[in-house]
Amino acid sequence: MRLFVAAVSLFALTAQAADTGRPLRGYTAETSATEVQWEQKFREIPDRDRLRENMRRLSARPHHVGSPYDKDNAEWLLAQLKSYGLDANIEEFTTLFPTPKSRLLELEGPKPFKATLQEPVIPEDPTSNQTSEQLPTYNAFSHDGDVTAPLVYVNYGRPEDYEVLDQMGVSVKGAIVIARYGASWRGIKPKVAAEHGAVGCIIYSDPHDDGYSQGDTYPAGPTRPPEGVQRGSVMDMPVYPGDPQTPGVGAKPGVKLIPLDEVKTITKIPVLPISYADATPFLESLKGQTVPIPWRGSLPLTYHSGPSIVKAHLALAFNWDRKTLYDVVAKIPGSKYPDQWVIRGNHHDGWVNGAEDPISGASPELEEARSLGELVKQGWKPSRTIIYCFWDGEEPALLGSTEWAEYHADELKQHAVAYFNTDGNGRGYFGAEGSHTLENFVNDVAKDIKDPETGMSVWKRARLVDISRATPKDRAEIRSRADMRIPALGSGSDYTVFIDHLGVASVNLGYGGEDTGGQYHSIYDDFYWYTHYSDTDFSYGRALAQTAGTMILRMADADVLPFQFTDLADTVHMYLTQLKELDTEERDKAKERDKEISEGVYDALKDPKKTLVPPPTETIPPYLNFAPLEQASDDLTEAAQAYDKAYSAAAAANPDPKLNEDLMRSERLLTDSRGLPNRPWFEHLLYAPGFYTGYGVKTIPGVREAIEQKQWSEANEQINHVSEALEHEVDLLKQATKLLPAKPSE
Repeated sequence: MRLFVAAVSLFALTAQAADTGRPLRGYTAETSATEVQWEQKFREIPDRDRLRENMRRLSARPHHVGSPYDKDNAEWLLAQLKSYGLDANIEEFTTLFPTPKSRLLELEGPKPFKATLQEPVIPEDPTSNQTSEQLPTYNAFSHDGDVTAPLVYVNYGRPEDYEVLDQMGVSVKGAIVIARYGASWRGIKPKVAAEHGAVGCIIYSDPHDDGYSQGDTYPAGPTRPPEGVQRGSVMDMPVYPGDPQTPGVGAKPGVKLIPLDEVKTITKIPVLPISYADATPFLESLKGQTVPIPWRGSLPLTYHSGPSIVKAHLALAFNWDRKTLYDVVAKIPGSKYPDQWVIRGNHHDGWVNGAEDPISGASPELEEARSLGELVKQGWKPSRTIIYCFWDGEEPALLGSTEWAEYHADELKQHAVAYFNTDGNGRGYFGAEGSHTLENFVNDVAKDIKDPETGMSVWKRARLVDISRATPKDRAEIRSRADMRIPALGSGSDYTVFIDHLGVASVNLGYGGEDTGGQYHSIYDDFYWYTHYSDTDFSYGRALAQTAGTMILRMADADVLPFQFTDLADTVHMYLTQLKELDTEERDKAKERDKEISEGVYDALKDPKKTLVPPPTETIPPYLNFAPLEQASDDLTEAAQAYDKAYSAAAAANPDPKLNEDLMRSERLLTDSRGLPNRPWFEHLLYAPGFYTGYGVKTIPGVREAIEQKQWSEANEQINHVSEALEHEVDLLKQATKLLPAKPSE
């Protein structure tokens, strides 16, 4: 009853706003009032008990790509969607998916040790004993290999960590590196190691980042136990995700496959994940200098750089098989704009049982679909076509979403309005990241969702949490800016192909931050763990269904697509300022380094008992020509302000059909068919995963990474490419402004 009363109050408040001339963006006062009613009806439907049972069923057995339960889950999802009255089908693709044939990791010498490479069954956890169905602990798309070599500890295995090793006089050439999980995506670690001459890579979970240092270990608490292992892909996805044998085309039967020995995204060296229990003897074998304080984990040992005197033996062999993917796709046809598609997605495959990743997101998505089906039975018809997708094969390499979107690329470029993604979900604060043309839209929806724990809107709670964590400068902006900033998208989930390759405006959203856990990609990510240590009553699963579903409804029914461009222009200005600061920092750093070398600073720092290698002198970076980007950024601001002014004065009803078609193209114009340097699959010029960060985003990546990698002519070239794209966006906004329908004279 209390929920119902609160909901009625919200409806009355929002309807009153519409009646006083403040309708939802993209709606007239009349259509806004109707939309608010449908949205409120929708938000009352998602049921926590159904969410719980969805998770129980979908995570009951291991369901990785190629497993029987993966297909069974897809067929069950299909049956559920059809029972809701939706037009649904399964689209199948074939893909490369390697699984272990043999794994061996051992330490030689006077104290030999053989790694167990096994997560133990926990009696309290009823599904941890499904051993015969579980994927072994491994990294997908590792290279086969049999190597014996000394060990070197490389901290998190980032490029900057190798700079520290260089100054310590430590080389990894011909060595097996041991890196800890964290700070960068796992696939970057073997990539950078191979570039520095390593012959193998071991990745372990240090308890400092993912274990007893963070809380009690499972099953007494939520964090990773000593024998827990993080599986995961190490494919070089910053080059391209999806089936590595069919980049850019979609892996349907009959497509010509790239031979395995020509695939670019398989690691160059063998790589294996291990637990911190298995890692301890290998770390204890290391000699050499004690590493810097930031490199030290929480194991009860002294962390040395290496190399080790004794050698490690790493031997891996894989079955390089092709498997079938099962993407489940359901549609609700649009009544007014059937050729404009609003797309919603979450993957259904897991590394093992996958309760948190991905079922905590897939279960709410299924409840959204059921709730929309209930609205259809009550007479609601979306203006635009809504497509609900449950992707397969996300875990190994974003396989199902990438293959589907590549196969349907021409249709999506013509029809896709926006893509809304979820993945794992937990307890806590609302978070979203995505296209900045949708920043205002995300903020508006978040203001209408009630936080289960505090009763305030999830927008208000997230804003207050941001204030509590911000610097004084950032706090001032948060308090004064109408919209909370949303971060840009990098990679790591199924939105990647939509925004980075096809230029479809995208948002990734979810809840979390109040619970911690070390179950990620282990056999312990299951129903028992989730219902004891995460969103135990599924309140935030319901909140996620309410949030994402409201976004789908509001985008699908809008008279004029509610894209907003002043937030985009403001963000581009911020990115430009950051680039100019980065350019200055790189120049100042090079000058200071050369000055310290000439002054003899490194001679003064030499300790005869330690090795210190001075860095080499560098060419001072030239001044880049940011003028084209500055001009384009100013032009975008002016055009965005003019559009918003006209938008506010316009009548949203019966817009010129070309207006929405132009707005759909707005994100496409921020792409370039030439792609980014060295990775043409990534076409978006404002957002991309970093070449050396993986999941982490690089904004205006062509320019930013050229500066970071000291490619100065390339940086100037990329400035021009981005500037051209922004000017195309300016032209579109000017055209859209002319198409806005004017209010009739009173």
